[in-house]
Amino acid sequence: MDRISAIRNVESALVAFEDGEIALETLEERVTGVLRTYATEFEGEDDHRAVYRVHGTERAHPLVIVAPSPGEARERARGVADLRPTDVERVSDPGR
Repeated sequence: MDRISAIRNVESALVAFEDGEIALETLEERVTGVLRTYATEFEGEDDHRAVYRVHGTERAHPLVIVAPSPGEARERARGVADLRPTDVERVSDPGR
């Protein structure tokens, strides 16, 4: 999913919420689904970046980070969330 498609899908969910067609819980589910799809299908302009899931003992859920390498994903997780990474998992392939 490209950025424009993601924005359109979020906009569609917001309109449905504003029109009373869906509840807040459904809106949250749709927007979360759009963002997760966008992140896992991320294709950056830089062929060396990929999406990584960084796990740490401080968080119940892993952080999703865009980085050029697993090591850089660990560093970014430390900086963004003060996370001590225990595992890094590649979610997307760089340069797909």
